[in-house]
Amino acid sequence: MGKETMRTHVIMPKELVVTIDKLVGRRARSKFITDAAEREVRRLALAKAAEQAVGSLAEVDIPGWETPEAAAKWVHDSRRADQEHADRALKRT
Repeated sequence: MGKETMRTHVIMPKELVVTIDKLVGRRARSKFITDAAEREVRRLALAKAAEQAVGSLAEVDIPGWETPEAAAKWVHDSRRADQEHADRALKRT
């Protein structure tokens, strides 16, 4: 997110504000709430992107992805190949 700031008025339960202040201190409240809001914005954006991607490969023929089990095997084999490649690269150094 950008560096420009803006003052806003947010209504929150008193108990929550007290808890936040106990955890991070009153002077760090805004940063704490900003960080939490940024994480939630990223999470919601990722969830929306995932929702939009659902079924996008339904009509695409991708060898090895015919079933969930085949896709899991493909991922496992791909990760194993990547690890073997990394291990070989480390041995060369």
